[in-house]
Amino acid sequence: MSGYTGFGGSTPTSTTTTLVAGEEIANRDLVFVAPAGGSETAGTAYKADTDLASASLWVAGFATAAISASASGEVQTSGILDGFTGLVAGEVYYPSSVAGTIEIGGIGLQSAGIAVSTTELLIGATFGPVEVINTTGGIGRAVFAGGYIADWSNVIDYVAIASLSNAVDFGDLSVARAGHSSAASGTRGLFAGGANGARLNTIDYVTIASTGNATDFGDLSAQKRYTGAAANNTRALFAGGDTGSTINVIDYVTIASTGNTTDFGDLTVARKHLAAAASRTRAIFGGGNAVNVIDYVTIASTGNATDFGDMSVLRHWFAAAASHTRALFAGGTTGSNSDVIDYVTIATTGNAADFGDLTVARYQVNGASSTSRALFAGGTTGSNSDVIDYVTIASTGNATDFGDLSVTRTESAGCSDIHGGL
Repeated sequence: MSGYTGFGGSTPTSTTTTLVAGEEIANRDLVFVAPAGGSETAGTAYKADTDLASASLWVAGFATAAISASASGEVQTSGILDGFTGLVAGEVYYPSSVAGTIEIGGIGLQSAGIAVSTTELLIGATFGPVEVINTTGGIGRAVFAGGYIADWSNVIDYVAIASLSNAVDFGDLSVARAGHSSAASGTRGLFAGGANGARLNTIDYVTIASTGNATDFGDLSAQKRYTGAAANNTRALFAGGDTGSTINVIDYVTIASTGNTTDFGDLTVARKHLAAAASRTRAIFGGGNAVNVIDYVTIASTGNATDFGDMSVLRHWFAAAASHTRALFAGGTTGSNSDVIDYVTIATTGNAADFGDLTVARYQVNGASSTSRALFAGGTTGSNSDVIDYVTIASTGNATDFGDLSVTRTESAGCSDIHGGL
C-alpha cells in the first residue's frame, strides 16, 4: 500500500459490504445497487457505467473478486483498494461508457475514486448515496477564444479536457480582439473586454456544449483590457485591468442572465495583466504588473478583496486554473519569459508554492481546467505559440504536452464547463 495519509493524517479505513450480483461481475468492476422502480432487480449489484449520470446516486464500490450472476460477493465501499493497473496518481476516476470500468475526466458524473498510485484507488464513498463531483459541470470542454495572430482574432476553438488532442474550431467571437478575459458556468462561457486597436467593454457568450458563434451578453462597467476573470456556477467576476489607467475595480454578472456588469468592490491593489481562478466559494486574483499580491473575495457576497498572500515569483501576463481546492498560476514574464507554475490552497491563505514548470517558458498564456487537470494554452515566447500544456492539479511536477491550438496566437482567453468553481 502507498501509505496515503489523507483524512487528517491517517490511512482511511477500508469498509466492505456483501451484495448479490444481478449479472456476471469481474474482479475490480465498479458496481452500483439498483434502486426500486427500474429495469434491474432492486437492491442487487450491477456494473456501473455513464448511464448513472442521471441516476439516483447508488454507486456502491468495487468488487474485490469476481462474482457470478445471482451469487453473493464482497464489494469494497471505502478506503484504498489495490489491484488496478495503469492508474495516474492524483487523477479522479469516474464511471466510463464500458460497464464496470473507470476513466479520467468525469463529466457531471459521480466520482468512483482518486488514484493514489498506479495500482491503488482511494474510494471516498460510503455505501449508498455518495459525493457527486461537478453536479453543475458540463461536458468537459475547455474553450479558447480570440487573441492576436498577425491581427486581432475572433477564433474560438475547443478541446475535451480528458483527452490529449489538438483544438477544434468552435465558432467566432462577436468582436475580434485580444487582451480580454473569460469565465464560465457549467453551461456558458463569457468573454469580456479586451482591445482591437481600441479598448472594448463587450461581453459575449457561448453555450460550451454546442458549437457556433458568440452572442452579445452585455457590457463591462468601462472599456478595458487585461482584467482577471473567475466564476462559480452563478456569478462571473472581472477584476482590475487597464482603461488607460490601471484600475482596482471588480465587476460581476449573473451568468445565466444577460446584461451589464454591477460593481462588486475593489482589489487591494490596482493592477492589470493579473490572472484569476475560483473554487465554489472564493475567487482568487494573483499577481499583475509589478505586483506579487494575491487577493481573494467570497463570490456570493460583494465587497472589497482581502489579502491572501504572495506569488512565489513576481510576474504578470500569466494564466490561472483551479480545482475545487487548488489554484495554479503558470507562465508570465518577469522581464524574461517564465515557465514557473505555482499554486495555493484556495480555502486557506498564504504564499504560493512551487508546483513545477511549463514545457515552454512563455507569457500572455491562458488557462482552463477540469477539477483534476489544468490546461495552459498559447501565449508568446517572442513568437506566438500554439502549445497546450497540462498538469494534474492534485500533484506537483512539470507540465506535459496536451496538443495544439487550431491557430497559433497570444493574448487569448480560456474557460471550461467543469472547473473548480462548479
